[in-house]
Amino acid sequence: MGFSDKSCSEFVEVLATKAPVPGGGGASAMVGALATALGNMVGSLTVGKKKYAAVEEEMRALKDRCDRLQKDFLHLVERDAEVFEPLARAYSMPKNTEEEKAEKARVMEIVLRDACSVPMEIMEKCCEAIDIIAVFAEKGSVIAISDAGVGAAFAKAALQGASLNVYINTKSMADKALAAELNARCDRMLEEYTGKADAIFDSVLGRLKK
Repeated sequence: MGFSDKSCSEFVEVLATKAPVPGGGGASAMVGALATALGNMVGSLTVGKKKYAAVEEEMRALKDRCDRLQKDFLHLVERDAEVFEPLARAYSMPKNTEEEKAEKARVMEIVLRDACSVPMEIMEKCCEAIDIIAVFAEKGSVIAISDAGVGAAFAKAALQGASLNVYINTKSMADKALAAELNARCDRMLEEYTGKADAIFDSVLGRLKK
């Protein structure tokens, strides 16, 4: 059974232990799935309602994207665990001789790239989720507007959480040019999409407090 197939209580219990996986990356992917599902919920409460007939097709198209994103996020929970295990083994490789040091350095560069690839993908999916939730918040059923706001907050948290898992791995990279490139990509996503998620949340909050 994979981590994404466990019950909520089982996932949380394992997350709380000293087991190396799941960790912050897998948890971020799970939060991303929850964020997307909340957006999807808004769509589900919008389609089929006469009041929202004008946006029916758009809502259905966004729901289809959410269905795919939810599956992608759950897959990334598993992938994060898969790429971390080789990294953990690499950190434990011996470095008593020059040959061992060279081999460890070679392996580390490979596994660090892989370890960055998953949280980077989580971040990209979070950005897509935030774009979708923005439309749900604007055009979806007003009875579910709070769910759109929660989804935006969750997507922002998942985005930021995944970024830390990129930064901690790029910090260890010997290839500083690649590390800088990956960090710059993270920086751009954080700069644009944390602000966008905040704007969604603030808009929802403002509408609820009127």
